[in-house]
Amino acid sequence: MGMEEEAQIMLISPAEPKGSPVKDQQAAGVGILLQIMMLVLSFVLGHVLRRHRVYFLPEASASLLIGLIVGGLANISNTETNIRAWFNFHEEFFFLFLLPPIIFQSGFSLSPKPFFSNFGAIVTFAILGTFIASVVTGGLVYLGGLMFLMYRLPFVECLMFGALISATDPVTVLSIFQELGTDVNLYALVFGESVLNDAMAISLYRTMSLVRSHAYSGKNFFFVIVRFLETFVGSLSAGLGVGFTSALLFKYAGLDIDNLQNLECCLFVLFPYFSYMLAEGFGLSGIVSILFTGMVMKHYTYSNLSEPSQQFVAEFFHLISSLAETFIFIYMGLDIAMEQHSWSHVGFIFFSILFIGVARAANVFSCAYLVNLVRPAHRKIPSNHQKALWYSGLRGAMAFALALQSIHDLPDGHGQTIFTATTAIVVLTVLLIGGSTGTMLEALQVVGDNDDHEYSLTENSDVSNGYIAPDSDEGSSRSRIKMKLREFHESTASFTALNRNYLTPFFKSRSGDDEENDNRALIRGS
Repeated sequence: MGMEEEAQIMLISPAEPKGSPVKDQQAAGVGILLQIMMLVLSFVLGHVLRRHRVYFLPEASASLLIGLIVGGLANISNTETNIRAWFNFHEEFFFLFLLPPIIFQSGFSLSPKPFFSNFGAIVTFAILGTFIASVVTGGLVYLGGLMFLMYRLPFVECLMFGALISATDPVTVLSIFQELGTDVNLYALVFGESVLNDAMAISLYRTMSLVRSHAYSGKNFFFVIVRFLETFVGSLSAGLGVGFTSALLFKYAGLDIDNLQNLECCLFVLFPYFSYMLAEGFGLSGIVSILFTGMVMKHYTYSNLSEPSQQFVAEFFHLISSLAETFIFIYMGLDIAMEQHSWSHVGFIFFSILFIGVARAANVFSCAYLVNLVRPAHRKIPSNHQKALWYSGLRGAMAFALALQSIHDLPDGHGQTIFTATTAIVVLTVLLIGGSTGTMLEALQVVGDNDDHEYSLTENSDVSNGYIAPDSDEGSSRSRIKMKLREFHESTASFTALNRNYLTPFFKSRSGDDEENDNRALIRGS
C-alpha cells in the first residue's frame, strides 16, 4: 500500500526536472504569449499615433521601444533561461520566415509605372550607390583604424562591415510619405532603392565573406566579380521563371471557378516561398528571386485569378507582411536589450556613425549627378529630393541580421564589435532620425506635393513625370545626351510594345480595362 500511495502522490503532483519537455513547453507558451501581447500593444499604439498624427514616434520606433523595454525588464529580472531563449533573435528565422513575405509584398504592391519610369535611377542608386557606400564605409573604417581613431579591423572585414551597414530600411520614412503625401517619383526612388539595396548588400556581404574565407588575391578579383554577377543574374532568372510559370499555371489550369478558389489561393501563396527557397537552395539570393517573383505575379498572375481570390491574396500578403515587419522591430528591441555587447570600443561606434553619413552622401549625390547627366531638364532629380534620399537612409532589420551573422563569421571578437556598432547605429537611426523625419521632410518641402502625375512608358515617356524643369539654358553639349535619351526611349517603347503585344496575351487571360480594375482592387487591399 505504501508504494501505491507514493505512486498516487507522484501522479497528482509530478516533480518535473528542470530541463523536461513539459517545462520547455510551458516556457514556450509563456514566451509566445508575451510576444503576442507585444504585437497587440504595438498595433494599438501605432493606430493611436497615426490617429493623432504623432510623427516624432513612428510605428517602427514604437515597436523597437516596446522590445527594448520588455527585453530590459527580462534582462534585469530572474526570468528563466528557457523563457529568455524565446526572446533571442535568430538570423535563420529572420531570413527564412520573416523576410520573404515582406520582400514579396514589396514587389507585389509596387506601382509599375512610377517604378519603371525611374528604373534606371533606382538601379543606379541601389547597385552602384550601394557599392560606393560599402567601399567608402569600409575604406574609412580601415583608415580610421590605421590612424588609431578606432578599433582596427582587417581590410576585408572592414568591407564586410561596409556592406552590411549599407542596407537601408526606410520603413519609417515611407510611412510618413504616405501620411503627408509626397511626389510619386521620390517615393518610387526611396522604395525601389531600399528593396534592391537589401539584395545588393547581402550579395556584397556574402561575396566579401567568400573572399575572406578563401583568401583571394588580386589576381582572383575577376572571379569575385563574376561570382557576384552570377548570383544576381541567377537569382533574377529564378524569380522571373517562377513568376511566369505561375502565370501560365493559373491561366490554363482552370482554377478560377467557385469550388476551387481555396486551392487557387493556396497555390498562389506557395509560389513566393517556392521562389525564395529555390534560390537559397542553389546558393543564390532569395531576396532578389522573391522580389521579381512578386513583380511578375502582380503584373501577370494576379489577373488570372478569380475576383474573390484577388481580394484575398492582396489582403493576405499585406496582413502577413505587416505582422512580420512589426514583429521584426519588436524582435530587434528584445535582442538588443538582452544580447551581450562589446561597449569597450566607443570610438569605433562614434566614427562608424560619422562614416556611414559620409558614405551615404557619396552614394546619393554622386549617383544623382550621374542620373541627371542623362535625364532631360524636366526630369532631373532636384536637390531637395536628393537631400531627402540621403536622410532616408535609416538602418534596420537587414543590417542587424547581417551583423548578428558576422558574430559567427568573424573571429577574435571582431564580429562582436561590428554587432555592437550596428546595434547602436540601428537604434540611433530608427529612434532619432526616424522621429525627426517628418520635420526634416517639411523643411525640405518634399511633402504635400503629390499631384497624382500620370506616367507613360510609351513613345511619349519624355513628358514631365513630376520633376519641375529648372530655369537653365541647354547648351550644344546636350545633343549627344539627347541622342542617348532618344535611344533609351525607343528601347523603352519597344519593351512596352513587346509586353503589350506578346507577353500580356501569352501570360494573361485578361488585359486592358480588367488590368486597371485589378490594380484598383490591389490598392484597396493594400
